[in-house]
Order: sequence, then C-alpha cells, then structure tokens
Amino acid sequence: MFSIVGIVVVIGAILGGYLMEHGNLKVLVQPAELIIIGGAGLGTLLVANPLPVIISLLKSVLGVFQPDKYNKARYLTALKMLNELFRRARKEGLSGLENDVEEPENSEFFKKYPEILKNHHTLHFICDTLRTAMAGTVSHFDLDQLIELDLDVHHKEVNQPVQALSSVADSLPGLGIVAAVLGIVITMSALGGPPEELGRKVAAALVGTFLGILLCYGFLSPLAANMGRLNEAESHYYHCLRTGLIAFIRGAAPILAVEFSRRSIPSAVRPSFKEMEEAFRAKVEQIAA
Repeated sequence: MFSIVGIVVVIGAILGGYLMEHGNLKVLVQPAELIIIGGAGLGTLLVANPLPVIISLLKSVLGVFQPDKYNKARYLTALKMLNELFRRARKEGLSGLENDVEEPENSEFFKKYPEILKNHHTLHFICDTLRTAMAGTVSHFDLDQLIELDLDVHHKEVNQPVQALSSVADSLPGLGIVAAVLGIVITMSALGGPPEELGRKVAAALVGTFLGILLCYGFLSPLAANMGRLNEAESHYYHCLRTGLIAFIRGAAPILAVEFSRRSIPSAVRPSFKEMEEAFRAKVEQIAA
C-alpha cells in the first residue's frame, strides 16, 4: 500500500512542480525515448540473469504491493506451532514426530497450520532440522551450523532478484544518456531547419536523460530497496524458528524454547508474553472442542 502511495507522490511532485513552471506535458511524451531506455534496460536484464531469476524478480516486484506477510499474526501462528510441536516431542520423544516429519504434506499436525504447510521452504526447514536431530548423532552446535548454512544459501538465492533489479536501475541513467545522444545526432542532422523543429528535437533528447534518471532513482532503486527489506523480514522469521528449534534440541523446556523464539522477533511485530499465552490457551480450547 505504501509503495503505491510513494509512486503517486513521486509522480505528483514531479509533474506538479513542472506544471507550476508552466511546462508543457506534451513535451514529456516521447515514446521513442521510452522504447530506447526501457528496451535496453530489459535487454540488460535478460543478458545478465537466467530465466528463474527473472521469474523470481517479477514475483518479488508484485510482492512489494501486497500486505506484509511477516506480521504479528504470522509470528503468533509460528509460536503456536512450535509450542504444540515441542510439547508433543517432550511427551512422545522426537521419534513420535517421525511420521509428521517424513510426510509433512499428509501430516494432520501441519494441516492445522495451513500458512506453514503452503510455504514449502518453511515446512522443509522445520522437518529437515527435526529429521537431523532424530539421528541422535549430531550435536546441537553442529545442527545450528547446518541451519546457518541452509539459511545463508536461501538468503543469497532470494537476494538475486534484488541484485538484478539494482543492476538494471544503475544502468538506466547511462541508457538515458544514450537516448539523449541519439536525439542530439538526429538534431544535428536537421541543422538548417526551422528553429521550432530544432527546439522540439533537443527537448526530446533531454527527455531521454530525464526518463533514465527518474526511472532509476524514483522507481526501480526504491523497489529494489523494498524487496531487500522484505527479504530481511523473511530472514527474521527463519531466525525465530531457528532459535526455538535449537533451544528445544539443546534441552530447554517447551515454554522456554518458545520464549527464546519470541524474544528473537523484531520488536515492531513481536507479540507480548500475554498475547502469546492467550493464543496458546485459545489453541488448546480449540483442540479440546
């Protein structure tokens, strides 16, 4: 929502200031300049990145205009899931979770948490961690290192679209100059013509530079920064899961392991201890009913 508001503010401020100086909007409508800059920018994206990264980039851009996924409600769901999971493991042993871990898509336990079930990476992250812990030959320190390696690989993968968009954004001012130079070449070939015609060609050439700079600093660079912020929010979410899992495997009581998870949540979206207790109580009542 705020991304859309920001785009409207950028466009409104630029056009508003331009009109205040009695600028002519028709001069800014230069389809040829936009084709040169936009087409060349798209070409650099295709040259520098494989198809999976481009597809991920499109999905990530769409994600910027959607509500934040990692809010307080999502963290409460994660804490409820960890609490129930740890209590079962304390009662039945880790081996009691074997069927849920081996076939999580068919697990009645995970079906109670559709948000987690639909996110395949989150689901496999939890199950792979528990599966490794069930082996009984891995220390909690080594397991923590394995998790860190997994998260590091995932973080680099989700940041590839951000780097791709940032590279395209950085190229746009240069491509704007290319469009402007081409416009000047056309202008030079028309020397000797009417002054009005020369003025229009020079204006069209300068619009190329304007578009390149505006698209870079007004749109694509902020979009890349927002995508990076969303990736950081996802990293915080996985850090919350990691903290609770390692605390429990290290021997902490279920409620203490969940509290480790809660304390690792960023303060802006961290549920209070009372909110967490109420969520647990509601879950128990729901199961009992």
